[in-house]
Amino acid sequence: MIHLIVGNTGAGKTTYSQNIKAQTNGIIFSIDTWNNTLFMPDKTENDGLEWFLERIERSESLIQKLCIQLNESGVDTILDLGLSKFDHREKFRKFALENKIPILLHFLDIPKNIRRERILKRNLEQGSTFEFEVSEANFEFMESWFEKPLDSELENAKITI
Repeated sequence: MIHLIVGNTGAGKTTYSQNIKAQTNGIIFSIDTWNNTLFMPDKTENDGLEWFLERIERSESLIQKLCIQLNESGVDTILDLGLSKFDHREKFRKFALENKIPILLHFLDIPKNIRRERILKRNLEQGSTFEFEVSEANFEFMESWFEKPLDSELENAKITI
């Protein structure tokens, strides 16, 4: 099974993913970890959103290949990839369908004020889920970037409020 973890910045996607891992013995793919490990050391101040999106696309192509192998081995895949846009979620829905892999969308619908508090705390404490600091400007950018899942996406989803 593929678990799609959806929620805006600070919703608790990484912590939620760790809980699913404990229940399913699945494997987590967290795009924040991939970005921080593989790409952030090479990022310059001139590299913007397109730079990140290109690298995310490359990472996801490898992640999809691993999803197939894990499914064949009977291991769940937990995708903590942001999945902020309908088209991004749809890409993985179609991938799962084409490869006959069951899929479950988990939507963390957490209010903005709680998410902001979590980000501020995470920035300060830099605990186990910390990969990089989220600035107020980045937090607000994600507010406008994120597309809440459509009703059709949520039909069989697990929703956390």
